[in-house]
Amino acid sequence: MTRRAALLAAACLAVVPALSATAQTAPPAAAQASESAGERLRRLFHESDEANLRRNPLSALFRGDMRYADQLGDYLTDAHDAAEKGAAEQDLAALAAIDRNMLSPTDQLAYDVFQHQRREDLADYEPDMLALTRVRPINHFFGFHTFYPTFASGQGAAPFRTVQDYDNNVRRHHQYARLIDRAIGRFREGLASGVVETKLTIRNVVDQLDTQLRETPEQSPLLGPARTFADSIPEADRARLRTELLAVVRDEIYPAHQRLRDFLHNEYLPRARDQVGLSSMRGGDRLYARLVEENTTLPLTADAVHNIGLGEVARIRGEMDAIRRRTNFSGDLPAFFEFIRTDRRFEPQSREWLREHYYEIGRRVDGRIREIFSTIPRAPLEIREVEAFRERTEAGGSYQDGTPDGARPGIFYYNAYDLPSRRTSGMETLYLHEGSPGHHFQIMLAAENEALPNFMRFGGNTAFVEGWALYAETLWDELGVETDPYQRFGGLNDEMLRAMRLVVDTGIHSKGWTRDQAIQYMLSNSGMSRTEVVAEVERYIAIPGQALAYKIGQMKILELRARAEQALGPRFDLKDFHAQVLMTGALPLPVLERKIDDWIAARRAS
Repeated sequence: MTRRAALLAAACLAVVPALSATAQTAPPAAAQASESAGERLRRLFHESDEANLRRNPLSALFRGDMRYADQLGDYLTDAHDAAEKGAAEQDLAALAAIDRNMLSPTDQLAYDVFQHQRREDLADYEPDMLALTRVRPINHFFGFHTFYPTFASGQGAAPFRTVQDYDNNVRRHHQYARLIDRAIGRFREGLASGVVETKLTIRNVVDQLDTQLRETPEQSPLLGPARTFADSIPEADRARLRTELLAVVRDEIYPAHQRLRDFLHNEYLPRARDQVGLSSMRGGDRLYARLVEENTTLPLTADAVHNIGLGEVARIRGEMDAIRRRTNFSGDLPAFFEFIRTDRRFEPQSREWLREHYYEIGRRVDGRIREIFSTIPRAPLEIREVEAFRERTEAGGSYQDGTPDGARPGIFYYNAYDLPSRRTSGMETLYLHEGSPGHHFQIMLAAENEALPNFMRFGGNTAFVEGWALYAETLWDELGVETDPYQRFGGLNDEMLRAMRLVVDTGIHSKGWTRDQAIQYMLSNSGMSRTEVVAEVERYIAIPGQALAYKIGQMKILELRARAEQALGPRFDLKDFHAQVLMTGALPLPVLERKIDDWIAARRAS
């Protein structure tokens, strides 16, 4: 999954005064009257994006835009919620005033994406949804408490090239400590309304905070920028910067983390939910129905998704059994699963071995990638191990995007926690998903395309983003990997994971499945280790619905490719198909389908 999506979703959004950018910057009426529909649309996109960056200074910083770099954002406030809702309403009203029929096909596509995104944003800020979401501001998978130490470590998105960068960092630290106290306030609101997190997720958060608090402030990742200064930082400033950074971490952030930890452990945990599914939470059924549609961008019910998952699990088991027979394994498929998850030959030899083999996989993929892609991201891809303080509850791999100018590379994070459980059979498919041509290609090609409006360059939806990354795994044959049957099994094992997610996520949140029931289902249908399965199941408990996007998105892209291949025959060009899918950003699946259908029709007519 993409780390930026997780982090910014965890952060929610920031706030500015309710006055919109459109109201502040709109040209005189005479100038508006002379504008074409396309010009009005592009002005709306620009003004909406500028207003969004003011409300969301972290979004600007992730892009490399330093105008608001001294601000963290006024998260978890009523003003934030009102500003976000008001902005979505104003954007939709301005969009409705533009005649879509007067737009070019490209602008019509952008119109449809913008409309979809702002409607989704507005739905999230309706009072009935906020009552179920804002009072649960942190869990072990989404939360500032794990995002921020990485972000501000000197190895994350926050830059440390100038003295001003260091001063901005300290200013954000003051705001972060206040944010943690606001999170406690939101949790208290949930206790009063009866909308609470699960005991499982809160125990994990307490464990995460304990891990951080066991380190002295001097050892904290937050002190990373003061351990090694860039040459551009004058020697005369370094002592002051180090002293100020240590003071705010020691005197404000650590006490805030301790307050959060103690509140959650002593007051909140005894009143948290024992059951793990949303169906056990007041209003949870309504929230889960919303999350299913939001994460898939399709009008699907939980029952429909569950049944799709059961069908895919059965299909993939058949392909797995063919691999078992190919390896001449004497036992049945469950025995083969146990062999994969326990045999020492599939254990990484060391953390260093794991890193070097990921680099080797990257070199092999790079050697073939131009055969099926016409455009390659300018931003480099870095391979990095997940930091120790968050590795226990992190996924096996994740991606953090770089900046469009290439100053910060994209990062493929691999998880080496409980090293023997990290099966080498899944390495190639994980790289295809998180690195090239998965998240790195999809996210950076959009970000680097300056012809797109910013909301399409930097925005998106999970079904497309994760659907593309899972589709990228299916390109193993074209890219010359997974030639070893065990690596091919690893690819099927990862596809099985995404199919099982459809069954397990809906099972937990709409059918009353327990944590242990979900774990056993996944162990029975895959070669995943127990460590991996436990982390996955606890992730679904923490972020309901998100895991549905992968398989649903992949299936739609595969469906569209098959449709194009059948319709175009020898005129089908895989490079061109990939460009059509990738070069306009992360489209809602219905919009992507219309685009590919139009492309097929144009190719047939030419």
